[in-house]
Amino acid sequence: MNRAAGVLLSISSLPSKYGIGCFSKSAYEFVDWLKKAGQSYWQILPLGPTSYGDSPYQSFSTYAGNPYFISLEDLIEEGLLTKKECAALEKDAVDGTINYEKLYKHRYPVLRKAYERSRISENEEYQQFVREQSWWLSDYALFMAVKDRFDGKPWTEWAQDIRLRWDNAMDYYRRELYFDIEFQQYLQFTFYKQWMKLKAYANSQGVRIIGDIPIYVAMDSADAWANPQLFQLDADNVPLAVAGCPPDGFSADGQLWGNPLYRWDYHHQTGYAWWIQRLNYCFKLYDVVRIDHFRGFDEYFSIPYGAKTAIGGHWEKGPGMDLFSRVREALGEKEVIAEDLGYVTDSVRKLVSDSGFPGMKVLEFAFDSRDSGCANDYLPHNYTENCVAYTGTHDNETIAGWLNSITAAEQQLAREYLCDAYTPKKYLYRSFIALIMRSRASLCVIPMQDYLGRDNKSRMNRPSTVGINWKWRLKEDELSTALQEEIRNTARRYGRLNWQWQDELDQPKMPGGNSGDSAASES
Repeated sequence: MNRAAGVLLSISSLPSKYGIGCFSKSAYEFVDWLKKAGQSYWQILPLGPTSYGDSPYQSFSTYAGNPYFISLEDLIEEGLLTKKECAALEKDAVDGTINYEKLYKHRYPVLRKAYERSRISENEEYQQFVREQSWWLSDYALFMAVKDRFDGKPWTEWAQDIRLRWDNAMDYYRRELYFDIEFQQYLQFTFYKQWMKLKAYANSQGVRIIGDIPIYVAMDSADAWANPQLFQLDADNVPLAVAGCPPDGFSADGQLWGNPLYRWDYHHQTGYAWWIQRLNYCFKLYDVVRIDHFRGFDEYFSIPYGAKTAIGGHWEKGPGMDLFSRVREALGEKEVIAEDLGYVTDSVRKLVSDSGFPGMKVLEFAFDSRDSGCANDYLPHNYTENCVAYTGTHDNETIAGWLNSITAAEQQLAREYLCDAYTPKKYLYRSFIALIMRSRASLCVIPMQDYLGRDNKSRMNRPSTVGINWKWRLKEDELSTALQEEIRNTARRYGRLNWQWQDELDQPKMPGGNSGDSAASES
């Protein structure tokens, strides 16, 4: 990576009139805004359809896209919906937040109307998409249709014949739910078409997309239902053990995620075919792929199935470089960011080093005794070039909120490191951003909330909690020209301005013509 900067913002957090960010005009305007702010990267959260708890890290599929992100404005322009039909969704919308319950109840009926008017079966582009993506789409569409038939219950609670995918049951539901299956395929076709159009536009503006994939799949997913042999399940497809994290300073009981663990011996025997296929697909959707919980490839935390907390779990050995050597052989050199946070051992450090992937540095961890890692790893003077630096991630407090949550002694330590005893606390977030921006890290990615100086009311996720997360959304007027100039000046000051557009954005003002910033704007 060249020396650059980017912004972390979930698609769901974009401004929109229908209750959740999506691939509408506001997404394109945000790309334009990033370009003018001199940014080279837009990092997003996983794009998959969310299940109970609304977490993008617990998805019904590792391949499918979230139908909530489909632009209703585009469907109106196509003549498949009317503004009147979408008015209820507009009425449901609340500025700055997301109401997932209302989305679930009201959005799908509107999307169903668009499908029923689309005559999609006559669309050759759709037919080609279904053929090319059948290796995952067929199972996913059937999974979602059957899930609706069983009132949204997890597949582990379905009737035995379809839960265990008996041939006669599969044939029956494919016939019985034909139009429901086609509806799901239509949603994925529309999602994919709109997303690839947005990504192409971002790339044309010099903005690259950093995608995010969870290391694990959800138990209640088409992946686990269709491919139980990949996971540590018994003969009845009940998990033997599940994923999580051990207790630490942030959680006394640890984190019990509940995802099925991989049967790594099986993956090794297949040459890691599933992983190669998964990553190959991701590199078509994104320019760079961030792999969440990368340390799980070195060692993963195994918790007995049925446990109430993560306290009784233990570490087991993962595939290590064997997996990534096979991936490199199959796919060549690809851009990956390894999320190597948490309790990092020497063997985890070696895996990240051997892979060649940049790891992550989170500034908050340098001054927070609650973190289980080594504080020295996160002090900016220790950063290497081959890393990606963050003030915080979607799982952390905002930088302004974090400063109020750490102890007075830790606040003093941070100020001493900054050599700043005078800046009022409410403005210190700017000093922290500048601190990592001037580090050696090739790439710095700042959450949008931190650029705005927001407190923890704007936090995206609080691990180990359900029902209060993933809701924060930008308000349209927050993407101001003043903030844009501030971000661009910071990127320029520390040599991170988007190289592709540097000349265009910084050209001197010419009489009677368009212009970028004058040199005086630096002061």
